[in-house]
Amino acid sequence: MAAGSTHGAEQSFLVFFWLQGTQQTTTHTFSMQPAGHPNAGRGALSSPPGRFQNYIREKEISTVAESAGEATDIAWESEPESLRQDTTIIEEKARSILTRNDSPDVPFNRSINPYRGCEHGCIYCYARPSHAFVDLSPGRDFETKIFAKRNAAELLKKEFHKKTYTVDTIVLGSNTDPYQPAEKQEQIVREILKLCVEYNHPVSITTKNALLLRDLDLITLLASRELISINLSITSLDPDLAHRWEPRASAPAQRLRALKSLRSAGVPAGVLLAPVVPGLNDREIEGIVAESAAAGALWLHHILLRLPYEVKDLFIEWLNRYYPEKKDRILHLIQSVRNGKANDPRFGHRMSGSGNYANLIHLRVRSSVHRAGIPGKVSAPRKDLFLRAAGGQPDLFANP
Repeated sequence: MAAGSTHGAEQSFLVFFWLQGTQQTTTHTFSMQPAGHPNAGRGALSSPPGRFQNYIREKEISTVAESAGEATDIAWESEPESLRQDTTIIEEKARSILTRNDSPDVPFNRSINPYRGCEHGCIYCYARPSHAFVDLSPGRDFETKIFAKRNAAELLKKEFHKKTYTVDTIVLGSNTDPYQPAEKQEQIVREILKLCVEYNHPVSITTKNALLLRDLDLITLLASRELISINLSITSLDPDLAHRWEPRASAPAQRLRALKSLRSAGVPAGVLLAPVVPGLNDREIEGIVAESAAAGALWLHHILLRLPYEVKDLFIEWLNRYYPEKKDRILHLIQSVRNGKANDPRFGHRMSGSGNYANLIHLRVRSSVHRAGIPGKVSAPRKDLFLRAAGGQPDLFANP
């Protein structure tokens, strides 16, 4: 990995991972900064242990050679709350690639997550706790240790050839962003889209990265066959807020330009305003809706913030750093829409929340969408064109 700052020391750690029964080994090179250094494009401010970890990180004193050649004793956490880390990409040999879903709150039943962890570093991300399952922290580890499923397209092709395979839209981006920075080199999503083109398979993408325009050639081809829909995640128009809570995602203006480019190319695309955080970005609802309409959005959906497991403490820590004067009000409003808690996991409530303030947010979104003239409905990608074998005839027995 490339070195970070000239004001830090560099250390390497040999770390062992056990994923799906297979030992993975990689060497991590961290570029480290003294405590108090700006957050350097990361969302989480610390790296608390996951709930399954059997060890705890403790503070230690390290001697750092400064650029001027002087040695200085600096108190560091042994992990990221006071260290600047480079991103490490770790290959994960997946055994299967399609994730099935039967939740009544989610409008799809299968998805692919090409990456575990996400370098975008969104502080509110509900996927953060998944890193605890591989004995890593949902904090900085989640956004600096990224697992890439490089055999995803290979596994998907095998699925397509199974006689028992039934066709349904595959969602990319249901957990972590498929177009996070690692995709620029890994190109896992591009290989999946090539398969969807080859087999006429329906696909849907959710992302907050304008990198998806790299694949506009494949996306427009799928759109011409009515096989794709795309959600651009837009949570704020304020560059400062966006940088603080989505530090390595595309800027809001870039996402809007990407949406406009997609619509100009005839691609069905809309906006996902998620999460709406009471007392923080809910003031932007009308503005986001208006800008989305101007960019040609065919729909706009929203989801209220939810703070499961370790995300709650990470989000509170983030509020303490950036919005201490608003923290108490924000947390109170979150509890008011989450049945008095930070998170309400009940089906029928976990996405929409409950209570008067939640109802007010829903009313504001609906009325803004209506006033802006956003259609709100679009046909789902077709499922009747699937080719059981590439280059063959459409599957006449596919689900309509």
